[in-house]
Amino acid sequence: MERILASALLVGLGGCSATPINQSHGPSITASERLIDAFYSFDPERLRAAMPDATPSQAKLLFYQGWAEGAHYRVLGRKPCRLAAEDEITCDVTVRDDLIAALETGYWVTDTFHLKLRDGRIVKVRNSSNDPPAFDQAMEWTSSNRPEVMIGPCKGFFAGGPTPQDCARAVVASFAAYREATRQR
Repeated sequence: MERILASALLVGLGGCSATPINQSHGPSITASERLIDAFYSFDPERLRAAMPDATPSQAKLLFYQGWAEGAHYRVLGRKPCRLAAEDEITCDVTVRDDLIAALETGYWVTDTFHLKLRDGRIVKVRNSSNDPPAFDQAMEWTSSNRPEVMIGPCKGFFAGGPTPQDCARAVVASFAAYREATRQR
């Protein structure tokens, strides 16, 4: 009788379990989580070490890390990294930052990191975000009304420029000026 109950219980539980990620992707998910940890540590060496096979992506992601540090990104929420395609893992992180705070939108951005895989290794990293329209409008305003920001601290903007933290701080100040200028209309 015990055997029958145990068998019925195992069969019943088997029907309720979620399908796990393919075991071969486990190390890739772990490596992806480590990369996100390294990004938000604001330690460039740790980030570089987390993506040794993604050298073409390093300059842009290291700039973005410096930008995020300069704009005081603070993680509000982080979903577990997940398999988006056979060769891509995505990781969503919602942040509070000085850029959006300067625009006073009351909206916080979710960055999505897209990690391309080859043979279980991260070989490319790009990110996207759901910035509000005000972000793009303020960037356009900055380019037109504060060109010194783009040719000064933002030289090499997201292309491995040398001063991402200074760039972020200058853009935050410009966004505050944009907000004031648009309020006066």
